[in-house]
Amino acid sequence: MTSTPAQAARRELTGFQGTLTGPKDSGYEEARAVYNAMIERRPALVARCASAADVAKVIAFARRHELPLAVRGGGHHGAGLGTCEAGVVADLAPINSVEVDAAARTVTVGGGATWGQVDTVTHEHGLATPSGIISTTGVGGLTLGGGLGHLTRGYGLTVDNIVAAEVVLADGTPVRADADTNTDLFWAIRGGGGNFGVVTSFTFRLHEVGTVVAGPTFWPAEQSAEVLAAYREFLPSAPRDVNGFFLFGSVPPAPPFPEELHMRKVCGVVWCHTSGDPEAADRAMAPLLGELPAPLLHAVAPMPHPTMQSMFDGLYPPGDQWYWRADFVREIPDEAVELHAKFGPDTPSMQSTMHLYPIDGAAHDVGPSDTAFSYRDARWASVFAGVDPDPANADLLRRWTVDYFEALHPYSAGGAYVNMMMDEGQERVRASYRGNYARLARVKAALDPDNVFRGNQNIQPDPAAQDNVRP
Repeated sequence: MTSTPAQAARRELTGFQGTLTGPKDSGYEEARAVYNAMIERRPALVARCASAADVAKVIAFARRHELPLAVRGGGHHGAGLGTCEAGVVADLAPINSVEVDAAARTVTVGGGATWGQVDTVTHEHGLATPSGIISTTGVGGLTLGGGLGHLTRGYGLTVDNIVAAEVVLADGTPVRADADTNTDLFWAIRGGGGNFGVVTSFTFRLHEVGTVVAGPTFWPAEQSAEVLAAYREFLPSAPRDVNGFFLFGSVPPAPPFPEELHMRKVCGVVWCHTSGDPEAADRAMAPLLGELPAPLLHAVAPMPHPTMQSMFDGLYPPGDQWYWRADFVREIPDEAVELHAKFGPDTPSMQSTMHLYPIDGAAHDVGPSDTAFSYRDARWASVFAGVDPDPANADLLRRWTVDYFEALHPYSAGGAYVNMMMDEGQERVRASYRGNYARLARVKAALDPDNVFRGNQNIQPDPAAQDNVRP
Protein backbone atom coordinates (compact mmCIF):
# COMPACT_ATOMS: atom_id res chain seq x y z
CA MET A 1 0.00 0.00 0.00
CA THR A 2 1.72 3.22 -1.19
CA SER A 3 -0.81 5.51 0.48
CA THR A 4 -1.99 5.46 4.07
CA PRO A 5 -4.92 3.20 4.99
CA ALA A 6 -7.10 6.25 5.52
CA GLN A 7 -6.27 7.58 2.04
CA ALA A 8 -6.82 4.16 0.48
CA ALA A 9 -10.14 3.76 2.26
CA ARG A 10 -11.42 7.07 0.90
CA ARG A 11 -10.60 5.91 -2.62
CA GLU A 12 -11.86 2.36 -2.32
CA LEU A 13 -14.90 2.46 -0.04
CA THR A 14 -17.35 3.82 -2.58
CA GLY A 15 -20.83 4.29 -1.17
CA PHE A 16 -19.58 4.24 2.44
CA GLN A 17 -22.17 6.14 4.49
CA GLY A 18 -20.22 6.62 7.70
CA THR A 19 -17.05 8.57 8.47
CA LEU A 20 -13.40 7.61 7.97
CA THR A 21 -10.75 9.01 10.29
CA GLY A 22 -6.99 8.54 10.05
CA PRO A 23 -4.11 9.67 12.27
CA LYS A 24 -3.68 12.96 10.39
CA ASP A 25 -7.37 13.90 10.57
CA SER A 26 -8.96 16.20 13.09
CA GLY A 27 -10.94 14.22 15.63
CA TYR A 28 -8.57 11.25 15.46
CA GLU A 29 -7.63 11.30 19.14
CA GLU A 30 -11.28 11.21 20.15
CA ALA A 31 -12.10 8.59 17.52
CA ARG A 32 -9.37 6.19 18.67
CA ALA A 33 -10.08 6.51 22.41
CA VAL A 34 -11.56 3.60 24.35
CA TYR A 35 -13.01 3.48 27.85
CA ASN A 36 -9.81 2.22 29.50
CA ALA A 37 -7.14 4.91 29.21
CA MET A 38 -4.48 2.33 30.11
CA ILE A 39 -4.93 1.07 26.53
CA GLU A 40 -2.77 3.17 24.21
CA ARG A 41 -3.15 2.02 20.60
CA ARG A 42 -3.11 3.98 17.37
CA PRO A 43 -5.20 2.39 14.61
CA ALA A 44 -4.45 3.36 11.03
CA LEU A 45 -8.15 3.90 10.34
CA VAL A 46 -11.29 4.35 12.42
CA ALA A 47 -14.34 3.64 10.26
CA ARG A 48 -17.60 4.72 11.89
CA CYS A 49 -20.11 2.48 10.15
CA ALA A 50 -23.67 3.63 9.50
CA SER A 51 -25.07 0.32 8.24
CA ALA A 52 -24.43 -3.37 7.79
CA ALA A 53 -23.32 -2.58 4.24
CA ASP A 54 -20.67 -0.23 5.66
CA VAL A 55 -19.49 -3.00 7.98
CA ALA A 56 -19.10 -5.40 5.06
CA LYS A 57 -17.05 -2.81 3.14
CA VAL A 58 -14.72 -2.27 6.11
CA ILE A 59 -14.19 -6.00 6.63
CA ALA A 60 -13.34 -6.43 2.95
CA PHE A 61 -10.96 -3.46 3.05
CA ALA A 62 -9.09 -4.79 6.08
CA ARG A 63 -8.79 -8.23 4.49
CA ARG A 64 -7.68 -6.87 1.13
CA HIS A 65 -4.88 -4.86 2.73
CA GLU A 66 -4.04 -7.51 5.33
CA LEU A 67 -4.66 -5.13 8.21
CA PRO A 68 -5.73 -6.16 11.73
CA LEU A 69 -9.43 -5.55 12.35
CA ALA A 70 -11.06 -4.55 15.63
CA VAL A 71 -14.80 -4.15 16.13
CA ARG A 72 -16.02 -1.54 18.60
CA GLY A 73 -19.43 -1.28 20.19
CA GLY A 74 -19.11 0.80 23.35
CA GLY A 75 -15.35 0.34 23.68
CA HIS A 76 -15.67 -0.72 27.32
CA HIS A 77 -13.62 -3.91 27.41
CA GLY A 78 -10.75 -3.66 29.90
CA ALA A 79 -8.30 -5.32 27.50
CA GLY A 80 -9.04 -2.74 24.81
CA LEU A 81 -10.55 -5.21 22.36
CA GLY A 82 -12.36 -2.37 20.58
CA THR A 83 -9.14 -1.04 19.09
CA CYS A 84 -5.88 -2.24 17.54
CA GLU A 85 -2.42 -1.00 16.67
CA ALA A 86 -1.90 0.11 13.04
CA GLY A 87 -5.07 -1.63 11.89
CA VAL A 88 -8.71 -0.87 11.17
CA VAL A 89 -11.40 -0.19 13.77
CA ALA A 90 -14.99 -0.80 12.67
CA ASP A 91 -16.83 1.53 15.05
CA LEU A 92 -20.53 0.63 15.23
CA ALA A 93 -21.63 3.64 17.30
CA PRO A 94 -23.88 5.13 14.56
CA ILE A 95 -25.79 1.83 14.29
CA ASN A 96 -27.76 2.57 17.44
CA SER A 97 -31.47 2.36 16.70
CA VAL A 98 -33.80 1.02 19.42
CA GLU A 99 -37.29 -0.20 18.46
CA VAL A 100 -39.74 -1.78 20.90
CA ASP A 101 -42.51 -4.16 19.88
CA ALA A 102 -44.61 -3.87 23.02
CA ALA A 103 -47.13 -6.47 21.88
CA ALA A 104 -44.43 -9.07 21.24
CA ARG A 105 -42.40 -7.85 24.22
CA THR A 106 -39.22 -7.57 22.21
CA VAL A 107 -36.75 -4.82 21.43
CA THR A 108 -34.57 -4.65 18.33
CA VAL A 109 -31.31 -2.83 18.94
CA GLY A 110 -28.50 -1.67 16.68
CA GLY A 111 -25.14 -3.29 17.42
CA GLY A 112 -23.57 0.07 18.31
CA ALA A 113 -26.17 1.19 20.85
CA THR A 114 -25.37 1.60 24.53
CA TRP A 115 -27.45 0.08 27.28
CA GLY A 116 -28.46 3.55 28.42
CA GLN A 117 -30.05 4.15 25.02
CA VAL A 118 -31.88 0.82 25.24
CA ASP A 119 -33.09 1.27 28.82
CA THR A 120 -34.46 4.74 28.13
CA VAL A 121 -36.69 3.47 25.32
CA THR A 122 -37.82 0.19 26.89
CA HIS A 123 -38.64 1.95 30.17
CA GLU A 124 -41.29 4.00 28.37
CA HIS A 125 -43.18 0.70 28.08
CA GLY A 126 -42.40 -0.51 31.60
CA LEU A 127 -40.13 -3.18 30.14
CA ALA A 128 -36.46 -4.17 30.30
CA THR A 129 -34.02 -6.88 29.29
CA PRO A 130 -31.03 -8.03 31.35
CA SER A 131 -27.82 -6.08 30.80
CA GLY A 132 -24.89 -4.89 32.94
CA ILE A 133 -24.36 -2.27 35.64
CA ILE A 134 -23.03 0.77 33.71
CA SER A 135 -25.29 2.39 31.15
CA THR A 136 -22.50 3.60 28.85
CA THR A 137 -21.52 -0.01 28.13
CA GLY A 138 -22.11 -1.09 24.55
CA VAL A 139 -24.85 -3.59 23.82
CA GLY A 140 -22.77 -5.71 21.47
CA GLY A 141 -19.72 -6.47 23.56
CA LEU A 142 -21.58 -7.12 26.79
CA THR A 143 -24.13 -9.34 25.07
CA LEU A 144 -21.74 -11.48 23.05
CA GLY A 145 -19.70 -12.35 26.14
CA GLY A 146 -22.75 -13.41 28.17
CA GLY A 147 -24.19 -10.39 29.95
CA LEU A 148 -24.23 -10.26 33.78
CA GLY A 149 -26.01 -7.58 35.76
CA HIS A 150 -28.81 -6.54 38.06
CA LEU A 151 -31.49 -8.70 36.40
CA THR A 152 -29.53 -11.95 36.06
CA ARG A 153 -31.15 -13.91 38.89
CA GLY A 154 -34.66 -13.04 37.76
CA TYR A 155 -34.38 -13.18 33.98
CA GLY A 156 -31.08 -14.85 33.09
CA LEU A 157 -28.04 -13.66 31.21
CA THR A 158 -28.37 -11.19 28.37
CA VAL A 159 -27.62 -14.03 25.92
CA ASP A 160 -30.53 -16.01 27.35
CA ASN A 161 -32.82 -13.27 26.09
CA ILE A 162 -31.61 -13.02 22.50
CA VAL A 163 -34.41 -13.84 20.07
CA ALA A 164 -32.47 -13.13 16.87
CA ALA A 165 -29.43 -11.35 15.50
CA GLU A 166 -28.31 -9.89 12.18
CA VAL A 167 -24.65 -10.73 11.59
CA VAL A 168 -22.10 -9.73 8.94
CA LEU A 169 -19.74 -12.66 8.39
CA ALA A 170 -16.02 -12.57 7.61
CA ASP A 171 -16.73 -12.81 3.86
CA GLY A 172 -19.10 -9.83 4.07
CA THR A 173 -22.30 -11.87 3.86
CA PRO A 174 -25.17 -10.57 6.02
CA VAL A 175 -27.16 -13.35 7.68
CA ARG A 176 -29.86 -13.78 10.29
CA ALA A 177 -29.33 -16.12 13.22
CA ASP A 178 -32.12 -17.40 15.45
CA ALA A 179 -33.46 -20.64 16.88
CA ASP A 180 -34.41 -21.89 13.39
CA THR A 181 -31.93 -20.19 11.07
CA ASN A 182 -28.13 -20.50 11.13
CA THR A 183 -28.48 -22.35 14.39
CA ASP A 184 -24.78 -23.02 15.00
CA LEU A 185 -24.04 -19.32 14.62
CA PHE A 186 -26.95 -18.50 16.94
CA TRP A 187 -25.52 -20.88 19.52
CA ALA A 188 -22.00 -19.48 19.20
CA ILE A 189 -22.82 -15.78 19.54
CA ARG A 190 -24.59 -16.44 22.82
CA GLY A 191 -21.40 -16.23 24.87
CA GLY A 192 -18.69 -16.80 22.27
CA GLY A 193 -17.78 -13.14 21.93
CA GLY A 194 -17.03 -11.38 18.67
CA ASN A 195 -15.33 -14.38 17.08
CA PHE A 196 -17.93 -15.23 14.45
CA GLY A 197 -19.04 -12.00 12.83
CA VAL A 198 -20.14 -8.43 13.43
CA VAL A 199 -23.60 -8.28 14.96
CA THR A 200 -25.33 -5.22 13.58
CA SER A 201 -28.72 -5.91 15.21
CA PHE A 202 -30.02 -7.84 18.20
CA THR A 203 -33.61 -8.66 19.07
CA PHE A 204 -34.11 -9.24 22.80
CA ARG A 205 -36.97 -10.57 24.88
CA LEU A 206 -38.39 -7.99 27.31
CA HIS A 207 -39.77 -8.38 30.84
CA GLU A 208 -42.02 -6.29 33.06
CA VAL A 209 -39.46 -4.21 34.94
CA GLY A 210 -40.33 -0.58 35.55
CA THR A 211 -39.67 0.56 39.10
CA VAL A 212 -37.07 -1.37 41.09
CA VAL A 213 -36.03 -1.14 44.73
CA ALA A 214 -32.29 -0.67 44.58
CA GLY A 215 -29.20 0.79 46.16
CA PRO A 216 -26.24 -0.08 48.40
CA THR A 217 -25.91 -1.35 51.94
CA PHE A 218 -22.45 -0.66 53.38
CA TRP A 219 -20.66 -2.05 56.42
CA PRO A 220 -17.17 -1.16 57.67
CA ALA A 221 -14.52 -3.06 55.71
CA GLU A 222 -13.27 -4.43 59.02
CA GLN A 223 -16.49 -6.47 59.24
CA SER A 224 -16.07 -7.96 55.77
CA ALA A 225 -15.44 -11.55 56.88
CA GLU A 226 -18.71 -11.60 58.81
CA VAL A 227 -20.65 -9.89 56.03
CA LEU A 228 -19.29 -12.06 53.21
CA ALA A 229 -19.86 -15.27 55.18
CA ALA A 230 -23.49 -14.31 55.75
CA TYR A 231 -23.95 -13.17 52.14
CA ARG A 232 -22.65 -16.46 50.66
CA GLU A 233 -25.31 -18.35 52.62
CA PHE A 234 -28.14 -15.90 52.02
CA LEU A 235 -28.10 -15.13 48.32
CA PRO A 236 -28.36 -18.61 46.72
CA SER A 237 -31.55 -19.26 48.70
CA ALA A 238 -33.06 -15.81 48.17
CA PRO A 239 -36.07 -15.32 45.87
CA ARG A 240 -35.20 -14.69 42.24
CA ASP A 241 -36.57 -11.17 42.29
CA VAL A 242 -33.67 -10.29 44.62
CA ASN A 243 -30.31 -9.54 43.04
CA GLY A 244 -27.41 -8.33 45.10
CA PHE A 245 -23.73 -8.25 44.28
CA PHE A 246 -21.09 -8.11 47.00
CA LEU A 247 -18.36 -5.48 46.83
CA PHE A 248 -15.32 -3.93 48.45
CA GLY A 249 -14.61 -0.26 47.86
CA SER A 250 -14.56 3.26 49.23
CA VAL A 251 -17.53 5.56 49.76
CA PRO A 252 -17.38 8.21 47.00
CA PRO A 253 -16.77 11.75 48.31
CA ALA A 254 -19.93 13.17 46.81
CA PRO A 255 -23.71 13.26 47.30
CA PRO A 256 -25.85 11.36 48.04
CA PHE A 257 -23.39 9.81 50.50
CA PRO A 258 -23.10 11.43 53.96
CA GLU A 259 -19.97 13.53 54.33
CA GLU A 260 -18.86 11.62 57.42
CA LEU A 261 -18.61 8.45 55.29
CA HIS A 262 -16.66 9.94 52.39
CA MET A 263 -13.64 7.78 51.48
CA ARG A 264 -14.49 5.25 54.19
CA LYS A 265 -13.34 1.74 53.24
CA VAL A 266 -16.43 -0.47 53.12
CA CYS A 267 -17.82 -3.79 52.07
CA GLY A 268 -21.42 -4.22 51.10
CA VAL A 269 -24.18 -5.38 48.81
CA VAL A 270 -25.71 -3.46 45.90
CA TRP A 271 -29.32 -4.54 45.74
CA CYS A 272 -31.95 -4.71 43.02
CA HIS A 273 -35.44 -6.00 43.81
CA THR A 274 -37.46 -6.11 40.63
CA SER A 275 -40.93 -5.99 42.21
CA GLY A 276 -40.72 -2.25 42.81
CA ASP A 277 -42.46 -2.84 46.17
CA PRO A 278 -40.40 -1.49 49.12
CA GLU A 279 -42.15 -3.73 51.64
CA ALA A 280 -41.50 -6.84 49.55
CA ALA A 281 -37.87 -5.78 49.15
CA ASP A 282 -37.50 -5.25 52.90
CA ARG A 283 -38.87 -8.73 53.57
CA ALA A 284 -36.53 -10.27 51.02
CA MET A 285 -33.42 -8.54 52.43
CA ALA A 286 -34.37 -9.08 56.08
CA PRO A 287 -32.74 -12.53 56.54
CA LEU A 288 -29.33 -11.05 55.70
CA LEU A 289 -29.73 -7.65 57.36
CA GLY A 290 -31.14 -9.20 60.51
CA GLU A 291 -28.13 -11.46 60.91
CA LEU A 292 -25.52 -8.71 60.70
CA PRO A 293 -24.58 -5.61 62.71
CA ALA A 294 -26.33 -2.38 61.78
CA PRO A 295 -24.82 -1.07 58.53
CA LEU A 296 -23.10 2.26 58.07
CA LEU A 297 -25.52 3.02 55.25
CA HIS A 298 -28.65 1.43 53.86
CA ALA A 299 -29.59 3.57 50.86
CA VAL A 300 -32.14 1.30 49.22
CA ALA A 301 -35.19 2.95 47.68
CA PRO A 302 -37.64 2.70 44.76
CA MET A 303 -36.31 4.14 41.53
CA PRO A 304 -36.84 3.80 37.77
CA HIS A 305 -34.91 0.92 36.25
CA PRO A 306 -32.75 3.25 34.08
CA THR A 307 -31.73 5.19 37.21
CA MET A 308 -30.43 2.02 38.80
CA GLN A 309 -28.67 1.05 35.57
CA SER A 310 -26.77 4.35 35.52
CA MET A 311 -25.98 4.38 39.25
CA PHE A 312 -22.26 3.72 38.68
CA ASP A 313 -21.79 5.92 35.60
CA GLY A 314 -20.46 8.91 37.53
CA LEU A 315 -18.06 6.81 39.57
CA TYR A 316 -16.61 5.13 36.48
CA PRO A 317 -16.44 7.65 33.61
CA PRO A 318 -14.53 6.99 30.40
CA GLY A 319 -10.84 7.81 30.50
CA ASP A 320 -9.73 6.24 33.78
CA GLN A 321 -6.92 3.72 34.12
CA TRP A 322 -8.31 0.17 34.50
CA TYR A 323 -6.74 -3.20 35.17
CA TRP A 324 -9.06 -6.22 35.56
CA ARG A 325 -8.78 -9.86 36.43
CA ALA A 326 -11.69 -12.26 36.88
CA ASP A 327 -12.80 -15.76 37.82
CA PHE A 328 -15.92 -17.88 38.03
CA VAL A 329 -16.74 -19.07 41.56
CA ARG A 330 -18.88 -22.01 42.68
CA GLU A 331 -18.35 -21.79 46.43
CA ILE A 332 -16.77 -19.34 48.87
CA PRO A 333 -15.14 -21.48 51.59
CA ASP A 334 -13.96 -20.00 54.88
CA GLU A 335 -10.38 -19.82 53.58
CA ALA A 336 -11.53 -17.69 50.65
CA VAL A 337 -13.54 -15.45 52.98
CA GLU A 338 -10.39 -14.83 55.03
CA LEU A 339 -8.39 -13.94 51.93
CA HIS A 340 -11.07 -11.53 50.73
CA ALA A 341 -11.00 -9.92 54.18
CA LYS A 342 -7.22 -9.53 53.82
CA PHE A 343 -7.03 -8.09 50.30
CA GLY A 344 -10.42 -6.44 49.75
CA PRO A 345 -10.09 -3.60 52.30
CA ASP A 346 -6.65 -2.69 50.94
CA THR A 347 -7.92 -1.08 47.73
CA PRO A 348 -5.23 1.18 46.20
CA SER A 349 -7.61 3.96 45.13
CA MET A 350 -11.11 5.28 45.72
CA GLN A 351 -12.51 3.62 42.60
CA SER A 352 -10.74 0.26 42.93
CA THR A 353 -13.07 -2.56 43.84
CA MET A 354 -13.91 -6.24 43.91
CA HIS A 355 -17.35 -7.42 42.85
CA LEU A 356 -19.04 -10.81 43.14
CA TYR A 357 -21.85 -10.94 40.56
CA PRO A 358 -24.49 -13.65 41.07
CA ILE A 359 -24.99 -16.15 38.22
CA ASP A 360 -27.67 -18.33 39.75
CA GLY A 361 -31.45 -18.15 39.64
CA ALA A 362 -32.74 -18.01 36.07
CA ALA A 363 -29.20 -18.26 34.69
CA HIS A 364 -29.09 -21.82 36.06
CA ASP A 365 -32.22 -22.79 34.14
CA VAL A 366 -30.11 -22.99 30.98
CA GLY A 367 -27.78 -25.95 30.46
CA PRO A 368 -24.00 -25.56 30.12
CA SER A 369 -24.06 -26.57 26.43
CA ASP A 370 -27.34 -24.87 25.48
CA THR A 371 -25.41 -21.69 24.68
CA ALA A 372 -21.69 -20.98 24.36
CA PHE A 373 -21.67 -19.63 27.95
CA SER A 374 -20.55 -22.74 29.78
CA TYR A 375 -20.36 -21.89 33.48
CA ARG A 376 -23.99 -22.47 34.41
CA ASP A 377 -22.81 -24.26 37.55
CA ALA A 378 -20.96 -21.21 38.87
CA ARG A 379 -22.74 -19.08 41.48
CA TRP A 380 -20.71 -15.91 41.06
CA ALA A 381 -18.41 -14.12 38.65
CA SER A 382 -15.69 -12.30 40.55
CA VAL A 383 -13.90 -9.28 39.15
CA PHE A 384 -10.89 -7.57 40.71
CA ALA A 385 -10.56 -4.05 39.30
CA GLY A 386 -7.84 -1.51 39.97
CA VAL A 387 -9.16 1.87 38.81
CA ASP A 388 -7.80 5.43 39.04
CA PRO A 389 -7.66 8.49 36.78
CA ASP A 390 -3.90 9.04 37.28
CA PRO A 391 -1.61 7.15 34.86
CA ALA A 392 1.16 7.39 37.48
CA ASN A 393 -0.78 4.84 39.55
CA ALA A 394 -1.06 2.22 36.79
CA ASP A 395 1.58 -0.11 38.24
CA LEU A 396 0.02 0.11 41.70
CA LEU A 397 -3.37 -0.84 40.25
CA ARG A 398 -1.88 -3.82 38.43
CA ARG A 399 -0.01 -5.11 41.49
CA TRP A 400 -3.04 -4.96 43.78
CA THR A 401 -5.30 -6.57 41.20
CA VAL A 402 -2.91 -9.39 40.34
CA ASP A 403 -2.01 -10.10 43.98
CA TYR A 404 -5.68 -10.26 44.98
CA PHE A 405 -6.62 -12.39 41.98
CA GLU A 406 -3.75 -14.85 42.47
CA ALA A 407 -4.61 -15.30 46.14
CA LEU A 408 -8.24 -16.21 45.34
CA HIS A 409 -7.72 -18.07 42.06
CA PRO A 410 -7.14 -21.47 43.75
CA TYR A 411 -10.74 -21.24 45.01
CA SER A 412 -12.18 -20.51 41.55
CA ALA A 413 -14.07 -22.75 39.14
CA GLY A 414 -11.24 -22.47 36.62
CA GLY A 415 -12.36 -20.11 33.86
CA ALA A 416 -13.54 -16.51 33.84
CA TYR A 417 -16.23 -14.26 32.39
CA VAL A 418 -14.64 -13.24 29.08
CA ASN A 419 -15.99 -9.69 29.33
CA MET A 420 -13.80 -9.15 32.39
CA MET A 421 -10.59 -10.86 31.25
CA MET A 422 -7.45 -9.11 30.13
CA ASP A 423 -5.16 -10.57 27.44
CA GLU A 424 -4.36 -13.76 29.36
CA GLY A 425 -3.50 -16.30 26.69
CA GLN A 426 -5.14 -19.12 24.79
CA GLU A 427 -5.30 -21.63 27.63
CA ARG A 428 -7.26 -19.16 29.73
CA VAL A 429 -9.74 -18.70 26.88
CA ARG A 430 -10.13 -22.47 26.58
CA ALA A 431 -10.72 -22.75 30.33
CA SER A 432 -13.43 -20.11 30.12
CA TYR A 433 -15.43 -22.16 27.60
CA ARG A 434 -14.61 -25.64 28.94
CA GLY A 435 -16.42 -28.36 26.98
CA ASN A 436 -17.94 -25.83 24.58
CA TYR A 437 -14.58 -24.79 23.16
CA ALA A 438 -14.34 -27.63 20.63
CA ARG A 439 -17.72 -26.82 19.10
CA LEU A 440 -16.89 -23.11 19.07
CA ALA A 441 -13.66 -23.88 17.21
CA ARG A 442 -15.62 -25.87 14.62
CA VAL A 443 -18.09 -23.03 14.10
CA LYS A 444 -15.19 -20.60 13.86
CA ALA A 445 -13.56 -22.77 11.19
CA ALA A 446 -16.73 -22.80 9.13
CA LEU A 447 -17.44 -19.08 9.37
CA ASP A 448 -14.04 -17.43 9.81
CA PRO A 449 -11.32 -19.92 8.79
CA ASP A 450 -8.76 -17.12 8.36
CA ASN A 451 -9.45 -15.76 11.86
CA VAL A 452 -10.27 -12.29 10.57
CA PHE A 453 -12.13 -11.65 13.84
CA ARG A 454 -9.22 -12.18 16.22
CA GLY A 455 -9.32 -8.91 18.17
CA ASN A 456 -11.17 -10.64 21.00
CA GLN A 457 -10.81 -13.45 23.52
CA ASN A 458 -9.89 -15.50 20.53
CA ILE A 459 -11.32 -18.88 19.62
CA GLN A 460 -8.98 -20.34 17.04
CA PRO A 461 -10.53 -22.15 14.06
CA ASP A 462 -10.37 -25.93 13.89
CA PRO A 463 -9.59 -26.52 10.20
CA ALA A 464 -10.39 -30.23 10.40
CA ALA A 465 -14.03 -29.37 11.01
CA GLN A 466 -14.69 -26.73 8.35
CA ASP A 467 -17.10 -28.84 6.33
CA ASN A 468 -19.08 -30.26 9.23
CA VAL A 469 -20.84 -27.22 10.68
CA ARG A 470 -24.08 -25.52 9.78
CA PRO A 471 -23.49 -21.75 9.67
